[in-house]
Amino acid sequence: MNASSPRTAHPVDHLVLPTADLDVARARLKQLGFLVAPVGKHPFGTENICVYFGDDSFLELLAVGQRETCEVEARNGNVFVARDQAFRFRNGNEGFSALVMGTKDAEANHNAFVQAGISAGQVLNFFRAFRTPDGKEDIAGFRLAFAADLRAPDAFFFTCQRVNTPKVDRTAFHAHENGAVALREIVLSEVNPTDFQYLLQEVINQRDVNAHSFGMDLRAANANVTVLTPQGLRSFFNIESSENERGLRLQALVLAVRDLASVESLLAKNNIPFEKRGSRLIVHKAPGQGAAIAFEAL
Repeated sequence: MNASSPRTAHPVDHLVLPTADLDVARARLKQLGFLVAPVGKHPFGTENICVYFGDDSFLELLAVGQRETCEVEARNGNVFVARDQAFRFRNGNEGFSALVMGTKDAEANHNAFVQAGISAGQVLNFFRAFRTPDGKEDIAGFRLAFAADLRAPDAFFFTCQRVNTPKVDRTAFHAHENGAVALREIVLSEVNPTDFQYLLQEVINQRDVNAHSFGMDLRAANANVTVLTPQGLRSFFNIESSENERGLRLQALVLAVRDLASVESLLAKNNIPFEKRGSRLIVHKAPGQGAAIAFEAL
């Protein structure tokens, strides 16, 4: 990953959305038309439910399962848990805390992050059980390399290497009632987006940046990563962000769906408030849904 060599952008692997209660999150996600995987438990005290998409990306709704274990792990240098605790302390238990990129070599990423001055701590290796809708089980293994910027305490980033991919068919998890098939865009905010250009270039492994009057875009292998000014965030997503609030914040995600009219009908049927904005339907954050979700047609 040095500056003189050609780069291949990482794909977005998943997004981390802290939540207070996995049951509340599951109910909210089902109302939005998502098929939700069974609870997964981490060996360091957190637990999750996930929403998987056909492009091999997913949403991770993260809760604290065993607080004492989390506190011990954070003190012992577990960056994942420590950053989750810090996010919850500053923002409450609902939100959007991390953008995670896929990688084939997390150790190499870690070394590059150290060299670039953006490493957030030690590499984390762990395994957890994985279960499909029909009850088949396997073990999933992961290796994580962390990056962060002290000027942005409410957003962190890591690459995720899938060390052991479960030998189970995950396609059953892709059958969402809302027809969601892929992540299209991840939206962050910052008063002066280009202040964080270097960090995001390193995390995404992408030098090319499209700067514009509302912010900047970087293209990951499977989605856009967009940083908008408060004006841009308001214009495109009707989300308010203070002009005086500095630092990157993860705000929204955009999903591609097969049929936007069907999504509109589903949301109306389930009494989920939404707004039409351009070619998108936007559902603003709520308990169990820590970020705005925008749906757009394939």
